[in-house]
Amino acid sequence: MSAVAEPPSGHRAPAAPRQDAGPFDHPALFYGDEREYLDGTVPFVREALAAGEPVAVAVPGERLTLIRDALGADADGVRLLDMREAGRNPGRIIPGVLRAFADAHPAGRRVRIIGEPIWAGRTGTEYPACAQHEALINAAFRGRTVTILCPYDARRLDERVLADARATHPTVIPSGSRRAQGSAAYDPDGVVARYNEPLPPVPDAPVFPFDAGSLPQARHLAADAGAALGLTGVRLEDLALVTAELTTNSVVHGAGSGVLRVWSEDGFVVCEVRDGGRLTDPLAGRRPASRDQRGGRGLLLVNLVSDLVRMHTGRDGTTVRCWFAL
Repeated sequence: MSAVAEPPSGHRAPAAPRQDAGPFDHPALFYGDEREYLDGTVPFVREALAAGEPVAVAVPGERLTLIRDALGADADGVRLLDMREAGRNPGRIIPGVLRAFADAHPAGRRVRIIGEPIWAGRTGTEYPACAQHEALINAAFRGRTVTILCPYDARRLDERVLADARATHPTVIPSGSRRAQGSAAYDPDGVVARYNEPLPPVPDAPVFPFDAGSLPQARHLAADAGAALGLTGVRLEDLALVTAELTTNSVVHGAGSGVLRVWSEDGFVVCEVRDGGRLTDPLAGRRPASRDQRGGRGLLLVNLVSDLVRMHTGRDGTTVRCWFAL
């Protein structure tokens, strides 16, 4: 995986967002150092606690420590999550972090969340899924009484990332400002479409065509390949589960057949399934399953157990590629 560039930036002095922006509020907070980070996040948390609003913080571990220490005893009233673990796969964040917290509280009661899914060190392979995630938050929470504040390291992240932040967030808190400002670049659907890009070429890996009669063989082939490449234990079981879900989806929804490949890449085992179907719902696999739901959980399970999921859908069909760390 290639690293995302991290050139310096001149941004400085973030501020907490306004809370009068309607039922759903999704500001981006640009920060340049630890003090700006705390100035933009800690008041947000304290305002929620003072108002009796549930609040969660899901940020990378080192940032989580900063916020926890700054809050002191108030941290006991906050749901704290290390985004490097909870959000390693961006496709897991909406159902497993954001919706999981928001849905645990009564509808109509404002919930506040700080979510930082993009940090310096995210790779170029991961980044398109990160940008799509940020764009899809807007559709996933439309009309909900929720505020999701997304910090961005304006000093270390590439300008392309900051430009995408302006496109995926309806409001932005620029450096030096005390208020959120409307983003003229806001275009979340455009970001989702732009990063629906063909995946990089597959290395020389064996191709296994499958159909309804060969689903068990596909699962066993993936498990055997994963074991030969070094996966063990639960991770090997996850690979087999993902293969079963994806190949079954291909048979049921993707013209009845597809092709499977498994290979190793940069410390990961990668599983890819291609078929002739078209995925028309960008939120597929990102909605939590309701208790009485029957079926429709396949892509959700894929997102929940994989370390990264990338998808591309076009006129010729759909490709789903999943990574599992060795």
